[in-house]
Amino acid sequence: MEDEMFDQIVAVFHSLVTWVAAGAMVFGGLVPYIPQYRDIRRTQNAEGFSTYVCLVLLVANILRILFRFGRYFETLLLWQSIIMIFTMLIMLNLCTNVRTATELSTKRRSFIDFDWSSFWLWSRFLDYMQCVLSFTLMASYATYLFLDSMLFVETLGFLAVFTEAMLGTPQLYCNYQNKSTEGMSIKMVLMWTSGDTFKTGYFLLTQAPVQFWTCGLLQVFVDFTILFQVYYYSRFPQKPVSHTASHTTSAKAL
Repeated sequence: MEDEMFDQIVAVFHSLVTWVAAGAMVFGGLVPYIPQYRDIRRTQNAEGFSTYVCLVLLVANILRILFRFGRYFETLLLWQSIIMIFTMLIMLNLCTNVRTATELSTKRRSFIDFDWSSFWLWSRFLDYMQCVLSFTLMASYATYLFLDSMLFVETLGFLAVFTEAMLGTPQLYCNYQNKSTEGMSIKMVLMWTSGDTFKTGYFLLTQAPVQFWTCGLLQVFVDFTILFQVYYYSRFPQKPVSHTASHTTSAKAL
């Protein structure tokens, strides 16, 4: 009787841990953007958030969803991508509205102008949606044509996770150029470092496709390298280098 009760407790505990881990995987990626969203709403200032973060994450997660048609992976990871896409669209909508309201220039930049100099700097959220939908349609068509090619499918999966893994490199390079981590939120760095570490461990434990955990390890390496920069530049201050405010802002929306 005691053994049966113990087995039931273990089973319930296992189910609870599984649900918590699943929730963390699905919703954990959007948590760092909640304070950023609230801060932009409160200050009506979007300069502290790089919309190129949205671009990278939209591309990465759209490619990841298409990768699933050629190589099955856990449904939780699919939902994670879907939720992240909606999160980035919400952030884009807010940033576009705030920037348009505070912009002094009356010139309107549009996606259909096909002006490379104004790429991803458009004046309306509709233009961003047109770009995202165009990319999705083209990538979907290419996936449909080459779905039988294992080389294409594996490359697609690699591009999806590699793009996301490289999200922290602009901040890494920016810190190196400035010889300082001033203006970067250490709290947020620790937040997404722990998230990336958990995510990579989850990939390894669930035997996700090799692209997921190898690029996850790369992402964790970039995160810890930035944390090392925090330590190094605080311990050994370098000669200040003049830089613009936009460059001191984290490419991960810190």
